[in-house]
Amino acid sequence: MTSARVPGSPLRVGLLGYGLSGSRFHGPLIAAEPAFTLVAVASSRAEAVARDWPGVRVGTVESLLADPDLDVLVVCTPNDSHASLAAQALRAGKHVVVEKPFALDADEAMRLDALAKERGLCLTVFHNRRWDGDFLTVRQLLEQGRLGTLYSVESHFDRFRPQVKARWKEQDVPGGGTLWDLGSHLVDQAVQLFGLPESVAADLGRQRPGAQGTDWFHLVLRYGTLRVVLHSGSVVHAPWPRFVLQGDRDAYLKHELDPQEGQLEAGLRPGHPDFGREPSERHGRLLASGETVATVPGDYGQFYRQLGAAILHGAPVPVTAQSAIETVRVIQAALQSDLEGRRIPLLPRD
Repeated sequence: MTSARVPGSPLRVGLLGYGLSGSRFHGPLIAAEPAFTLVAVASSRAEAVARDWPGVRVGTVESLLADPDLDVLVVCTPNDSHASLAAQALRAGKHVVVEKPFALDADEAMRLDALAKERGLCLTVFHNRRWDGDFLTVRQLLEQGRLGTLYSVESHFDRFRPQVKARWKEQDVPGGGTLWDLGSHLVDQAVQLFGLPESVAADLGRQRPGAQGTDWFHLVLRYGTLRVVLHSGSVVHAPWPRFVLQGDRDAYLKHELDPQEGQLEAGLRPGHPDFGREPSERHGRLLASGETVATVPGDYGQFYRQLGAAILHGAPVPVTAQSAIETVRVIQAALQSDLEGRRIPLLPRD
């Protein structure tokens, strides 16, 4: 169990894993939030941890789980270990952040939610792209009714990576492939805007020579007359627009990804005046009116800011387990759709 924390002192955080998400996202975002302090990392990359965070202790997963001085554990290990490590952390009395995807099975994710509630602990999922500037702009346009009745949404996450890399994300393993990786972001954003779809139709591909996991996907989510298309390709020289929304009053077109990942990699942190802001030449536009729409500044710092308020003051967690479960359900339906060659209906859970 976690030891008593000195009132007013930062919450003590341990990272389980120090790959891309741990080093590029969680470490810098934790360091930027005064409510937290990073004190330990479970990783075989001790030199990288020492370079990035001098004085932070490096241990094993088992040692961090057993450490009574840690208040929060962040699970940023391969996808197939998320659920089991989150469960172990909750049983050890820790508040838990789980990298997306929350779990590879919705029923397993529901058991984690029940366990956290039983233990009175905060459990949240790192769906950071809820704070992408382009997504916040789309949400604002819809709330303002600027597009009128919406009929279609296209959301792309394309890349040019023609060579398959020797890493678990690109292997034929549970949780591998771009649907669980990039698709988790696109599905989560769609569910946040429109809720659980009536049905899911999916086409999944392994296009590159030597590809073992999904590296191309095309999902169609049905919401009455609205169709939401989620797409990703790995051999795309000039990416398609990030968002295209078509309504009867106007349409919105936006190119290029949110800048925050690149800014974090370059050392920029939340709180800097340029963090999350796009230059004007990257702003989207309304096609019928010709109006340029300034992109709302993105802010990944909101995640740990809100988590600190949740743990210390009982505020809502930044991403609820229930909302993350819906994303897992849609991805499971997409996998079933591709396997069976049919549209899969989705019904709300009781």
